[in-house]
Amino acid sequence: MSKLAKPAIKPANPYFSSGPCKKRPGWSVEVLKGALLSRSHRSSEGKARLKLAIERTREVLGVPEAFRIGIMPASDTGAFEAAMWNLLGLRGVDVLAWESFGKGWVTDITAQLRLSDVRELDADYGELPDLSAVDFARDVVFTMNGTTSGVRVPDFDWVAKDRGGLTLVDATSGAFAQPIDWSKVDALTFSWQKVLGGEAAHGVLILSPRAIERLESYTPGWPMPKIFRLKKDGKLIDGIFSGETINTPSMLAVEDYLDALAWAQDQGGLEGLMARANANAQVLFDWIDATGWVANLAKDPATYSNTSVCLRITDARVASLDYDGQAAFARAMAALLDKEDAAKDIAFYRDAPPGLRIWTGATVETADVMALLPWLDWAFEECAASLPEAG
Repeated sequence: MSKLAKPAIKPANPYFSSGPCKKRPGWSVEVLKGALLSRSHRSSEGKARLKLAIERTREVLGVPEAFRIGIMPASDTGAFEAAMWNLLGLRGVDVLAWESFGKGWVTDITAQLRLSDVRELDADYGELPDLSAVDFARDVVFTMNGTTSGVRVPDFDWVAKDRGGLTLVDATSGAFAQPIDWSKVDALTFSWQKVLGGEAAHGVLILSPRAIERLESYTPGWPMPKIFRLKKDGKLIDGIFSGETINTPSMLAVEDYLDALAWAQDQGGLEGLMARANANAQVLFDWIDATGWVANLAKDPATYSNTSVCLRITDARVASLDYDGQAAFARAMAALLDKEDAAKDIAFYRDAPPGLRIWTGATVETADVMALLPWLDWAFEECAASLPEAG
């Protein structure tokens, strides 16, 4: 078989990292020149910029007016921890875990909050737990999109609308790329470093009226760290949800988020963002179907992520290797593509099965995904050339 020639055309932008993710098309540091620097975030101007970020978030995501939106410290992790520490403990908890971040929430709930009435509904990488087994009389914790497995919940139809417990949704790599049924959500979090390609360090927490009622009527039995405190004297701290943050935010990062939200509105809002992500992911899905050495780590097409597409190398020569050998092969491919400036940061997540992980969120250009495909084939052949034939 003739050896593949090195492709002549590279992606115009080789950034396919799953977080922090690619900046929006046309971004430059010039968009930050209006940032409110050298000023207090508690000044009237500072609070106005933070409030504008909240209002634009509501507009783009279609968040109902009765829901409250707050900017939190410590990225999506901080926002989701705040939700768990404030809301859990009154009822039993069902936790869905099918990739590393969901498994992390299980650990926090059982080892840090030390709740005893916890059911872990888990599944291997590439699959979802049995959604029909979830008990919505209990509080339910799940990730909307599994960044490290490429598996998403197919929709929100399986979530009970008339539920007894609360739903806590980690949506960090799904928000702005996948539809959200707000009638099925009580607490939802994300980081703007994901689908919108914003700068890291801040998370967003969105609370439903049911979540606020729980917050104000229930006090957990554990000490509450300052950065998680959402209420005072038994009432929600309104300022957190109107532009007064718990700790000092980066106004540079806030300005960058505002720019990303303005770009999102220019794309047609949520519908436009979803269309861009879907188009990007479909390029990869079609290529996978036509390529013999690779498969989608996600097994059910209904659960394929349209933002973080995880690839499993199925070629018999690689599949015959042990875990360390498969991991080394995948990392060698990623390193070769990085060296060629064809794709940056596409190795698998450290806890996930060996393979590649390619970000296809809305800020990525479809033409760049298409240009990447020949490079993937070339890099595979280059790295596989030294492998013995599978016995």
